[in-house]
This record gives sequence, C-alpha cells and structure tokens, in this order.
Amino acid sequence: MAVVSPRRWSLARQLFGLQLTVITVLVAGTLVGAYVQADRASLDAARQKVLGIAWTVADSPAVRDGLAAPDPTAVLQPLADRLNRDAETDFVVIMTTGGIRYTHPDPRQIGGHFLGTIDPAVHGRPLTETYTGTLGASMRAVVPVLAGDRIVGLVSVGIRLTSVARQVRGRIPALLVTAALAMLAAAAGSWLVSRWLRRRTHDLGPAELARMYEFYDAVLHAVREGLLLLDRHGRLLLANDEARRLLALGEDALGRPIGAAGLPAALGGALAEGRSRTDEIHLAGDRILVINQAPAAAGGDGVLGTVVTLRDHTDLQALTGELDSVRGFAEALRAQAHEAANRLHTVLSLIELGRTEEAIEFAANELAVAQRLTDRVVGAVREPVLAALLLAKAAQAAERGVELEVAPDAEVPEAMLPPGDLVTIVGNLLDNAIDAAVAAPPPRRVEFAALRRGRELVLRVADSGPGLDPADVTHAFERGWSTKPAAAVPMGRGLGLALVGQVVHRHGGAIDVDGAAFTVRVLVGAP
Repeated sequence: MAVVSPRRWSLARQLFGLQLTVITVLVAGTLVGAYVQADRASLDAARQKVLGIAWTVADSPAVRDGLAAPDPTAVLQPLADRLNRDAETDFVVIMTTGGIRYTHPDPRQIGGHFLGTIDPAVHGRPLTETYTGTLGASMRAVVPVLAGDRIVGLVSVGIRLTSVARQVRGRIPALLVTAALAMLAAAAGSWLVSRWLRRRTHDLGPAELARMYEFYDAVLHAVREGLLLLDRHGRLLLANDEARRLLALGEDALGRPIGAAGLPAALGGALAEGRSRTDEIHLAGDRILVINQAPAAAGGDGVLGTVVTLRDHTDLQALTGELDSVRGFAEALRAQAHEAANRLHTVLSLIELGRTEEAIEFAANELAVAQRLTDRVVGAVREPVLAALLLAKAAQAAERGVELEVAPDAEVPEAMLPPGDLVTIVGNLLDNAIDAAVAAPPPRRVEFAALRRGRELVLRVADSGPGLDPADVTHAFERGWSTKPAAAVPMGRGLGLALVGQVVHRHGGAIDVDGAAFTVRVLVGAP
C-alpha cells in the first residue's frame, strides 16, 4: 500500500500530527522536570533528616556520658546501632574532635579517621554535604557535641545516595501513569479539534486552501460586478473592489451593520432585511444600481447570511433616457405629421369646394399657431437639446389633450447645465405633469417657466392636476415612492423624481413643491 507523504495530508491531519508531537515533547519534558524535581526534593528531605537526627544524637546525655567513659566505643557503638536502625539511616558515626571514629556500621572502620569535612563542626557550626566515604556516596550531616561551652566530640549521620535514588525511582510509576493519562486526554482533545477542523475545511490541505484563497481573491478583485457578503445579523463581512467603488464604502465599513455603513437609507434598509431580491433598481449617490440578494447556506449550519450582487446601470439608464427622448421625438414627429395631414386634407377640401379664401385663412392661422410655439421655445431656450425636448413634449401633450405652455419670459441660456441633466430634470417633471393633467378634468394644461438669477437657474413646472399632498412631499423623491400603479412603471416604481432629486443634489440645488407646482433651483457651475 502506498504511503502518503505528510506534506500531502489534509490540514486537519497535519494539525493533529503537529499537536501530538508538541504534546509528546511537552509531556516528556514535564516528566523529566518532575523527575529532576523529585530528585532534588528527596535530597533536600534527606539533608533535613540527617541534620535533625544528628542534632538529636548530639544533644543526648548518653552520648556525652559515653564520650567521657574510659572505653567510649563499648558504650556508644550499641547506642549508634540502635539509632541507625530506628531512624532508618545508613550510618551514625560518633567521633572525637580530631575525627577519630568511636562508632561505625563496619566495626573495622572504628578507630580510623572520618572521611569528610569536619572543620565547621569543630568550630561549633553544623554542616551538610554530599561525600563519598567508606560506604559510598552519601548525604551526611556533621554537628558538634557540647558539654556546656566546650565541644567534646562530633556526630555524623548519613544516608547513602543509592537509598535516595531508590526513593526517587519509587515515584517513577506514578509519574508515568500521570504522563500517560495526560497524553491520552490531550490526544483525545486534539482528535476532536482535528475532526471539527476536517469538517470545516472539507479535508483540504494547506496548499489547496492557500490556492483556493488566491483564486477566490483574484476573482473578487477581477469580477466586474459588486459583491457583498453579509452575516445573519446584517453585518458586512466582505466587499470586493467594485462594490466599494459603487457604494463608496470606507475601510471601516467591514464588521458594521450594513444599515450603518453610510449607504442611502432606502438601499441600506433593503439590504439589512436579508430577503431575496431579483433585479431591483436602487439609487446610490449618482448611480443607478441593480440589486440581487440571496441567502447563503452551508450544510447543516442553516443560513449563514446573504450574498448581494450589484450591477451599475447608470450608463444603461442614461442610454435608456436618450432612447426615450428619441422615441419621444419620433412620437412628436408622428403626431405632428398626423396633424399636418389632417390640416392639409382640410385645406384641399376647402379648395375643392371653391372656398379658397377660407382655405388660405385656415392654413395661415394653423401655421401661425405652430410657428408661435416654435419661436417662443427657440427664442427662450437656447440649449438645443432642451428646446427639442420641449417641442416634443408639447406635441405629446397636445395628442393627449393637454396644452403645454412655455412662459413668455422663460430663459435658459446655452451650456448652463449639462444637456443630459437638463433632460433628466425637465423631462421627468413634464412627464409627471402631463400624466397628472390627463387625470384631471378640463381644461388640462402644463406650464413651463425658466429664469436665470446670477449663478442660479430656476426651473418651474406646474400642471392643472390636484397636486401632491403636503404629507407626501418628503417621500416624493425617495426611490420606490410613486402615485402610479406598478404596471405603469416598467423599470420600477418611483424612479423619475428620485433621479431628479439626485441630479439637483449633485448640482447643489433644492426643490420646492407647492401643490401641483415643482420649482427646481440649481447652481450653475456646481460639480
């Protein structure tokens, strides 16, 4: 069977192996440290034990009396053997201040010189040391035997280091059992973490995850649509470059609720709802965006949040507006051609009937009426695009039974505003005014007036309709608000006045609504 290289293991397996290695090293290090600590503790305990026993023996009256006896060994050796057995030490040596032994576990060593340091004890100070004597390496204590103020002898009590080591080795099984239990508990915890990580990473390796991240990051930066990821609480988790550009999002927007990320209230509120949306039109600054929103779910975790895509339809909407203008012009030409054909048939019929004078008078009157409107529009409105728009709207209004009047003192100089912005403002206001006039009883009419005041251009459109309710004025320029039925607005409801408000705001202007009269004030030269 082929062996898989550890480099090709999944992230979960590699993490499990790394955790086991780290745990093994830590447990082994802890075990060694515990052994060393136990060894030190045993040596300290042995040091304290022999020092305490040595003082006890040195303070015994029997020892002082034995040192003063004619044959100290005969008196002290039985006493030392008994103390050595009772205290569980390896030797109790009683000696002269010169170091000559009176007692020893090995009788052959009696009378010999004590092997070790005795100078501090000779001067009245106790000492402990590790020294290799006749019985091997041992932990020993040497203390003076006092008779009043006079030092009459020395006592040394020792425990061989092999005995200390035997005590330490006796603790090794307990240390091993504790280490094994710690290893088992840590391995079980690591296995549970590895299993959870395996589910989360779909058993992918680090290289695969890194490559997937690089691909996803490249896609997010390269895609031409805006992309937002929101969690289940509506907080912004991710926004690609296009989404940041379209929504003018700052670096501090991530992690905040989408409704508090500086978006227009209508758009922020719509995204915060988290429900599915398909090709909804929304305004964001000076852009027209198409929004799609869908829930994001993963396995058994339920809904994680929502995915939002944004498409910029500003240019498309501008082209659509231009197309509508062209269609309007075509409709106006068709209407004018239709009316011209009717008038021509009328003139020809009067001539055939022999009423030449009436035919001439009728033709002259009709020509004067048409020419008067054209002269008024062209004379007052020097911007050709707006003049063409007014003539087209006048023809459309006449076809629907509405009279479009241009104020005699109307004045719109050329290049005051970009032609597209003028068409957006005047066109949408005239369309709404004509619709309102058609729905009102006769006489049906729409009035257009324009006036320049220094750097300010004032445009006014009024109609014979009922006008807006004062309570609705604050909502009239919001995206989605409309008095028209939804079926009558193919691109969505409440877009026309919202676009007007957007253009006016961009030029630093304002809009006043007084019933059926809309007055727009924009600053010439404003960005």
